[in-house]
Amino acid sequence: MSTTSTSATKSQGSRATHYLYLAVIVAVILGIATGLVFPGFAVELKPLGEGFVNLIKMMIQPIIFCTIVLGVGSVASAAKVGKVGGMALVYFLVMSTAALTIGMVVGNLLHPGDGLSLTADAAAIAQEKAAEGHADTTAFLLGIIPTSLFSALTSGSVLQTLLVALLVGFALQRMGAAGAPVLTVVGHVQRLVFRLLGMIMWAAPVGAFGAMAAVTGQGGVDALKSLGVLMIGFYVTCLLFVFVVLGTLLKVAAGVNIFSLLRYLGREFLLILATSSSESALPRVIAKLEHAGVDKTTVGVVIPTGYSFNLDGTAIYLTMASIFIAEAIGSPLAIGEQISLLLFMMIAAKGAAGVTGSGMAVLAGGLQSHRPEMVDGVGLIVGIDRFMSEARALTNFAGNAVGTVLIGHWTGSIDRAQLDRVLSGDDPFDETTMVDDDAADPAQVDETREPQPV
Repeated sequence: MSTTSTSATKSQGSRATHYLYLAVIVAVILGIATGLVFPGFAVELKPLGEGFVNLIKMMIQPIIFCTIVLGVGSVASAAKVGKVGGMALVYFLVMSTAALTIGMVVGNLLHPGDGLSLTADAAAIAQEKAAEGHADTTAFLLGIIPTSLFSALTSGSVLQTLLVALLVGFALQRMGAAGAPVLTVVGHVQRLVFRLLGMIMWAAPVGAFGAMAAVTGQGGVDALKSLGVLMIGFYVTCLLFVFVVLGTLLKVAAGVNIFSLLRYLGREFLLILATSSSESALPRVIAKLEHAGVDKTTVGVVIPTGYSFNLDGTAIYLTMASIFIAEAIGSPLAIGEQISLLLFMMIAAKGAAGVTGSGMAVLAGGLQSHRPEMVDGVGLIVGIDRFMSEARALTNFAGNAVGTVLIGHWTGSIDRAQLDRVLSGDDPFDETTMVDDDAADPAQVDETREPQPV
């Protein structure tokens, strides 16, 4: 009887969240219409979108902390965490190189900067962005260390939370049975946090409406038309990277259809499209990949790390934008210069998630360090950057989702039977709780799962 009641409750919750995301789609359309018809009023709605994104960001660090502590603290050996982390970093490096290379090839084929000229206003904006994005490697690395153990949960830095959560997880691992009560408490805190997130998601239509109305009202139709070659070329390049490069790798290496995986994460893609922030979907993708059979440790290490180190969309953007700017200011880059800049941007892209203004600020800061004469050209793409940022965020998200499944497959930390059931639709994700209330003690989760061999 209880099983029937639970199934009925989940079914009702699934229908409710289905209507919620239909409401998000309607809100996006209404936001665009409002921005075009009432641009002045629409710009004033920007705080609605910002407020919703801030609510989501508020939940990111507690979720990452709980997920990693549970994942690392409950495994039997630290070697498993090291294996997952090491493989993840190698994978991120390879895919970042592939993304930058694809961006360079397409940029050279399209020549998107031909015929443009730089204005004084655009140059002034570019200098402001360069000031935001300029930071050296030492400052970036030292910034990973929090001021205190507890400040890592309130700093807003994902990498600080990741560091502290790993240390706490390893400490609980060393404590053995004595650490089990702490893991149980963290497990209950995780359930509470996911419940709160489920409540916040009901504000998604309001946030989507405000975000889309503001950007459309500010740029108008001209923002959708200007620099069309660069914007369309960037979108096409991102699509090719996701469906050809990532899709082929996922199918050949793990036998998983990328369309099935992306369909399972469809609501997260819609949320990112509405907010232009991949961070808005981070808590949900952690829960959904765990539900799909990927081990807690793998999800807990790969996803948060990938959000800072596996930015495929940002890598493509940095390369194409650099080539575009060089051509626009009348100083095209030779192939050797492009390769040198590509290597530099590979490093610069790793800090993009922690910089205000994200891709554009990193682009300007990177050029300031490597090719200062090109910095002023960043102002040329300000008008369309908001629309390009959506493609960046969607591509970054897809790359991290695919990477987590691949690393789970390669390390034998994925339940393939569960993944197949989920992707086929036989075991839908519980949108109402985002956690399995019938699961075993959180401290014993890893012991109850039987991962498939590689």
